[in-house]
Amino acid sequence: MKVKPMDDRVLIEPVEEESKTPSGIIIPDTAKEKPIVGKVLAVGTDEDLRENIKEGDRVLFAKYGGEDITVDGKDLKIIQRSDILAIIED
Repeated sequence: MKVKPMDDRVLIEPVEEESKTPSGIIIPDTAKEKPIVGKVLAVGTDEDLRENIKEGDRVLFAKYGGEDITVDGKDLKIIQRSDILAIIED
């Protein structure tokens, strides 16, 4: 199934952060926070948004923003432009 976001929305695949502290302590899944970094899979139809956000970009987004969906067994999020806090540049 293919999902195409509308207007100022973006389809994101959340990226799990490192599950080990710098001192080597492994953090169990039950204690992990929700991911706030994700990879952009699709961008909505808003022209201004399409100029700033591209597929493949890594973004920082609001922790509780957007809607959680499952597509082909993958947990994804559809978020609005206002929930995108920053683009991460490597």
